[in-house]
Amino acid sequence: MDRLREMEVFVAVVDQGSFTSASNKLGLSTAAVSRAVASLEERVGAQLLARTTRTLRPTDAGAAYVDACRKVLDAISDAEANLAADRLNPVGTLTVSAPVLFGQRFVAPLVNAFALRFPDVGIHATYVDRTTRLLEEGVDVAIRIGHLGDSSIFAVPLGFVRRRTYAAPAYLAAHGEPRHPRELIDHDCVSCTGVSLPLEWVFNDKGTRLPVRFRPRMIVDLVPAAVSAAVDCVGITQLLSYQAAPEVSEGKLHPILTAFEPESTPVSLLHVERRGASGKVRAFLEFVTETLRNNAHLQDMDVIPASATPRNR
Repeated sequence: MDRLREMEVFVAVVDQGSFTSASNKLGLSTAAVSRAVASLEERVGAQLLARTTRTLRPTDAGAAYVDACRKVLDAISDAEANLAADRLNPVGTLTVSAPVLFGQRFVAPLVNAFALRFPDVGIHATYVDRTTRLLEEGVDVAIRIGHLGDSSIFAVPLGFVRRRTYAAPAYLAAHGEPRHPRELIDHDCVSCTGVSLPLEWVFNDKGTRLPVRFRPRMIVDLVPAAVSAAVDCVGITQLLSYQAAPEVSEGKLHPILTAFEPESTPVSLLHVERRGASGKVRAFLEFVTETLRNNAHLQDMDVIPASATPRNR
């Protein structure tokens, strides 16, 4: 039994006047109550209760100690009540960071709803396609897509996305569908530098990392530009699964080389590690976490309608 619990038991014994009454109040056995008091007496090195066959009262040391225990327990209760109130009615400015497209599609609507739900919290939302340094940049909460290595942060897992290769059905009908990543050398490709290296895409061949180098038909630095080029049949592109989700759903793009996809990439909700996070941070985490975890595009799969499958392959 931890020290605070032992203190709580000791106060109950003094208040109730007996071990039996204290055990009934706390839902513990009489033996457990007796052990807790004995452990506390051994810890403080003093007898806290004077016991006779008929009476039980605190010793002088026990009377002084029970007052100290009440102050500690009352302080903890007050702190917990204040934290609960702070979470229910958060105030201050909350700084949130997320990747641009992910933030636009999935985070911004939640930020807007949070702002309406908690009018006393100001929002500073930053959408950037780079790794945000929470401590250095004063960011309270950040979405990160990728493996984590920063020990100074708390990470709340949200799900996964895949690095997938896409082509328009019309492109596949005209040029055929590659069956192996090495066949990309014979195809037009559109590289997006925000997602992968411009001259090399990485695949997985039966558990082995498979880098494939090629000469791209086009290199862009914005995901929407890569999506647009692929839809317009400029070439094959490689993106994170959520980035092409609307076009896949509409049948404008189709995932290819799916048997060679690399391992999925984790998506996490990060906040700075510190004891007793502020009410605004806790409230935001509670507000968005389950919604993001239930997002179909973070479940390590694409939703591919039958109409999206090309007829000529």
